[in-house]
Amino acid sequence: MGKIAIVTGGGRGLGRSTVLALAQRGVDVFLTYQSNRAEAELAVAEIEALGRKAVALRLDVGDASSFPAFAAEVRRVLADTWQDDRFDHLVNNAGHFASGTLESMTESDADGLYNVHFKGVFFLTQALLSLIRDGGRIVNLSSGLARFTETGTAYYGSLKAAIDMLTRYMAKELGPRGITVNSVAPGPIETDFGNGHVRDNAEVNRHLAAASPFGRVGLPEDIGPMIASLLGEEHRWVTAQRIEVSGGIRL
Repeated sequence: MGKIAIVTGGGRGLGRSTVLALAQRGVDVFLTYQSNRAEAELAVAEIEALGRKAVALRLDVGDASSFPAFAAEVRRVLADTWQDDRFDHLVNNAGHFASGTLESMTESDADGLYNVHFKGVFFLTQALLSLIRDGGRIVNLSSGLARFTETGTAYYGSLKAAIDMLTRYMAKELGPRGITVNSVAPGPIETDFGNGHVRDNAEVNRHLAAASPFGRVGLPEDIGPMIASLLGEEHRWVTAQRIEVSGGIRL
């Protein structure tokens, strides 16, 4: 039987690159979206064109109260679409960005980041644990900002450092089930993340590109295939690791 993965935020950016890379490796996909259903359905069509099954489900990862209903919907779709009661891989990818210095960060923005990037990851994983097959894989998205600093990213970077530690705890608790848990930490990537700040601001792009030995920032295609490979059988002995995929920025 083929593998099945859930990728949150799979309709755009790194998530889209990941679901397409998974499909190319023969994996079927649930992908979630928060508001842009049309974009998610385009990703579904691309996956189906590669010969794999895909389903798009709406999910607000910042609303933990919705997770039990989402898990029930996953259970229903697994039965209806795959005649199965388990899936194999979970990629906690969905996210957003809000900047602010220690002086200027608002409590509202901080709560929004926390709800999505830490609380959401913790409790969504919890809600789906009974549906993840033993021997499966979990990948949590971290950030290069958990290692190096940029002005205005203190809260976001600190949450991603917390995700790296949460990953280790998850790996220990889920190890007896043969489930690996790792975090992947991209560097700056040209996507619409953060309102396209890295992609569309030429000055920011040049500044960050100069910090990499490759002389450029990353692209989604630099990240998605790496995540897909980490979910493969060839990485069954890799767990509790923070894997930075940043083009060597700030060595």
